[in-house]
Amino acid sequence: MDELNGKVDELASIMAEFGLEKAKLSGDGWAVELAIEPETRAVAAAPVAPSPTGSPKSAAKPKASPKPSGPTGIPVTSPMTGIYYASSSPGSPPFAKEGEAVQAGQVVGLIEAMKVFNEITAPVSGVVSKVAIKNGDLVQPGDAILYIG
Repeated sequence: MDELNGKVDELASIMAEFGLEKAKLSGDGWAVELAIEPETRAVAAAPVAPSPTGSPKSAAKPKASPKPSGPTGIPVTSPMTGIYYASSSPGSPPFAKEGEAVQAGQVVGLIEAMKVFNEITAPVSGVVSKVAIKNGDLVQPGDAILYIG
């Protein structure tokens, strides 16, 4: 049990070092997932005047709010669990930025898994429409890294 506690402490240290919000560690027959809950702020509601009584026909119907549109384009997803890096080193420019053209096969990011850096390449040519995650984020298989439109 002390060994597991040490691993959990080490995972928490890694989360703090890289600014991660979630991390998961598993071994033979066990798994631990840590998450940092965002701080919530209480917001006082403004007093509301009672609505005048009237017939239901005269009541104004609320307009339906438009559905938020998600990112457009082809997602480039993570093939594995690891830490995403947008550039080859902390001082280097990112492999791909929003609005930038990329070619099929071009490296658009790195995922570090078990001290090995794995290149993530663009499956198609196009323009990066959205970068979905931040440098240093933990990614899981299938997580969208960026979108190419």
